[in-house]
Order: sequence, then C-alpha cells, then structure tokens
Amino acid sequence: MTDPAIQTPPPASPAAQTRSWLHWLPGLLMLKNYRLDWLPRDLAAGLVLTTMLVPVGIAYAEASGVPGIYGLYATIVPLLAYALFGPSRILVLGPDSALAAVILAVVLPLSGGDPARAILLASMMALVSGLFCVLAGLLKLGFITELLSKPIRYGYMNGIALTVLISQLPKMFGISIDSDGPLNNLWSLGQAILAGQTHWYSFLVGAGCLLVILRLARYERVPGILIAIILVTLAVSFFSLDSAGVKVLGQVPQGLPSFVLPWLSGVDLLQVLLGGIAVALVSFADTSVLSRTYAARTRSPVDPNQEMIGLGAANLATAFFQGFPISSSSSRTPVAEAAGSKTQMTGVFGALAVAALLVFAPNLMEYVPNSALAAVVIAAAIGLFEFTDLRRIYRIQQWEFWLSMACCVGVAVFGAVPGIALAVGLAVIEFLWDGWRPHFAVLGRATGIRGFHDIQRYPDARLVPGLLLFRWDAPLFFANAELFQQILLQAIENSPQPVKRVVVAAEPVTSIDVTSGDMLAELAQTLHARQIELHFAEMKDPVKDKLVQFELVETLGANILHPTVGAAVDQYLTDHKVEWTP
Repeated sequence: MTDPAIQTPPPASPAAQTRSWLHWLPGLLMLKNYRLDWLPRDLAAGLVLTTMLVPVGIAYAEASGVPGIYGLYATIVPLLAYALFGPSRILVLGPDSALAAVILAVVLPLSGGDPARAILLASMMALVSGLFCVLAGLLKLGFITELLSKPIRYGYMNGIALTVLISQLPKMFGISIDSDGPLNNLWSLGQAILAGQTHWYSFLVGAGCLLVILRLARYERVPGILIAIILVTLAVSFFSLDSAGVKVLGQVPQGLPSFVLPWLSGVDLLQVLLGGIAVALVSFADTSVLSRTYAARTRSPVDPNQEMIGLGAANLATAFFQGFPISSSSSRTPVAEAAGSKTQMTGVFGALAVAALLVFAPNLMEYVPNSALAAVVIAAAIGLFEFTDLRRIYRIQQWEFWLSMACCVGVAVFGAVPGIALAVGLAVIEFLWDGWRPHFAVLGRATGIRGFHDIQRYPDARLVPGLLLFRWDAPLFFANAELFQQILLQAIENSPQPVKRVVVAAEPVTSIDVTSGDMLAELAQTLHARQIELHFAEMKDPVKDKLVQFELVETLGANILHPTVGAAVDQYLTDHKVEWTP
C-alpha cells in the first residue's frame, strides 16, 4: 500500500512535453509559428546572402590551409544545423577570418602539404570545438556573456565595423596589400593610392554598387543589395570589364560534401585538441557578443546557453561533412539583416542556393566583381556603427563611454577576442573599484520625512544620543573590509556625543567573505574594549547564514540583529533608557 504522504507527480501533459522537447530545437518551434508573409523576405535575403557566402567561404578556406571547395561545404552544413539548433533568428554562421590563423597553425605543420590530411585535421578541430561548445551550453556557462554590457557591445560592434570596413577598402580600390592589421592596412592603402595604384574601373564598379545599396536602403521592401549585385555583374559581363583588369569571382568549384569520419591516425592529438579548444573560445566570444547585440537590435530574448549548443551543433555537423571550424559572422549577419531577413530560413535558403550552384550552375557567379562584394560588406559595416546612443552615454556616464571606446580600439588594433578581453577587464576593475570605495553614510532623523537618512544630505537631521547609525552601500569583501573598519571607527571619533552602540544598517550588504568576517570579529572586540556595542539592522538572511557559517554568532553576541533600523533604534532607547522622540 502506498504511503499517502508520498505522492507521485502527475505525468506532464503532451503539450508540456512538446514544449520541453522543442526547447532544444528552436528551429522546429520557428517553423511551427512561421508566417507565410515572411517567406519572400527570407528568400530574397537568402539569395543576397549567397553572393557573399560563396566568395568568403572559398577565401577563408584557403586562409585556413584547406582547398577552397571545403569552405563551401563549411558554409552549407552549419547553416542547416544552426537553423535547427540555434536560438537567434538572424545570426549567420560559417567560415570566419578570426579562426583562420588558429586553424592554419595546426593544419599547416601536421598535414605535410597533403590537402586530404589538411581537411581531416581541420574536421577533427571542428569536432573538438563542437563538443566543447555543446558542453559549455549544457553546463550553462553562457552567463559569461552577462559581463558584456551595452557600452561594451557598442564598442565591440564599432570596432568590428571599423575593422571590416578597412579590410574591404583595398578591394574597393582594386589594390592588393599584405594584410597586417587594420591600422597598417589603412596606412599601406593610403600609400598605394598616393602612388597611383588605384584601379579606377574596379573603384567605379564598387562605388556604384555601394551607392545603389545605400540609396535603396531607405526602401524596406526593396532588395537593394541583390539589385546592385545583379546590375554590376551584368555590367562587368556586358562590357568585358574583367578584361580591363576588374577582378571577378571566377569559376566556382563543383561538388557536394559527403559523410566522412573526422579521424586521422599518427598525428599529434594534443595539438588538435588545444587548437579545437582555442577556436571554440574564439567562436564562443564572437557568437556571444553578436547574439546579444542582435537580440537587442531585434528586441528578442537571448538564450546564451542554447546559443552555445547551436554553435556546437553546427561545428559537429560540419566536422562529419568535410568542413572545418566555423563561427558566427560579423560581416554576413548584418548583410542578412540589411537584406530583410526575418528568420533562420534565410540561412536555409542561402545554404540551398550554394548547394544548387555547386550542382547545377557553378559558373553562374563567375562575373561578380570583387569590388562589388567589398561594397556589400562596407554597406553592412556602415549599418553596424552606433553613435547616437554613445553620445547619450557620454552625457550621463562618461566612464562607460570611454570603456566603449577602449573596446572599440582594442578590437580594431588587437582583434575581436583581445579587444573584448580588454573591455571586460576594465569593466571588472570598475566594478571592483565601486565595491572597494563604496558610498557610506551616518544616518539621522530628518524633519518631515519618514525613516533615517544621510546627514550629509540632510544637515538638520537629528541624531539619537549615544547611538551611531551607519550604512555601508556595498557587499563586505576582502578589498573593502579594512576600509569599512577604518571609516566606522572614524565616524565614532567624529560623533558629537559619546557613542554607546553602533547599528550598521546592513540592507545594502549582500554578502561577506572570510576576510570581512574576521574583520567584524576584530571590530567587535575593539568596540567592546571601548564599551561600545555592535548591532546590525535589516541584514539579509543569506548574510545571516554566513555569520553562522563563519562562527561569528558567539563572537558578536546574541540579540544583535534587528529587522529594521526603526526597531534597532527602539531597542536601543529601551536598553539604555534614553529619552528621545522621533
């Protein structure tokens, strides 16, 4: 017979089970709620996106040390996987320039120049990266992104926009330079322009494309990027501008990815493991910032843990289909947004279009000029810059404005991840500084206002004879424990009357650590030697638990905790038989 006190919870309803299951597959939930009027926008945006997916996929593959065709494989498969597992409605994933150097550092020495070994090594790195990201998501480590405040996100996006814009300017001018960082690239480009190396046909094609895109951007329902690309491609083909030196995309490799187990024996697995974790960390940082940024732009919620799972699933998928590590794209995502993307169906259409090109028409994009592709990226980068809200932030909180500027400069000079690390480090320092040197106050009773308030703001406030009410507006921890003791003892010295009891208004104190706990014990002994009692008011229950945990209850004494400051004052008046009217 079952004990009636032990009840088996009722089984979850089918609807609840479905919702729980769909949480792990946001793409199915999106399809379930998909609106038919979104389809034309997603389709047009997917076609526009395709014009970038092909050239950058090939370029980033070559930069990563694998043949260009695998860049297209690493474009198709991740887009389809992320559409199923990714929570962001607009994020675009694929090969990324930030990962190329890390992948190349592992692939180049271990492959021995063999393309087949190179792609297997790169796929193994994608497998490691995918497993790492999925594990991070399951362990709910996405909270790390909460360190990225709005000014940091603005700084990151402004730095990325500046970096992307500068990287595309040489293509716009038809000039080849050795990439050596944004500032050096800008200097080299300026020297090349002054030396007369500009290819004016390429510049006119790119500038014309950029002008059309910017002019049509005001019309929300017009696919301006697609129209501009079609116009300049037709112009290059009709006038044979490629013969005049305008660089074009050229022939696209043909073929689709097949399932291959990502394993290669006889290699340094530790290097592959460390390389995979390194690209996972880069992807983690980049995707976290982009996800939060576009969630704010589209006014949609963000699930950083599911974002990591989506990123990991995309890397795992590409690992088994002849791909290499991928990340979110800070250049293709704004293109999708600018082209009118509504959902992840944009990525699906883009992936299907790339696959169709490889199968049916690999040469269809042969005459797309490189300067026009640069114009597409530049137009997208322009849309990333944020100035208006930064002016507001400068007006109301200057240190956060300069934090944003530091992040922007850090990204532009050192790269995305070091730039973010710099800004987060500054944010943590600022947070610690606020806790290290917090606001504090001696409290009194101001006429006509209920409660007890800072006597600095209310100079006419009345003090309770023999009682010091002291408020500390921060947690107590190792960095401010000594300062708390010094300031409190100084407040006792500055009291106009001899102090019999100190009541710490502890409502703002959300935590204490071992160092501050030992300080309180020492402070209580110091005050006891001076015949001064130490009490606390409005202390939170978790902090009370810490007092018990740190074995401070016996040291500090019994009945020293009061529910409110008013109750503490009443108890003092009773204990010391003080006549005082509030």
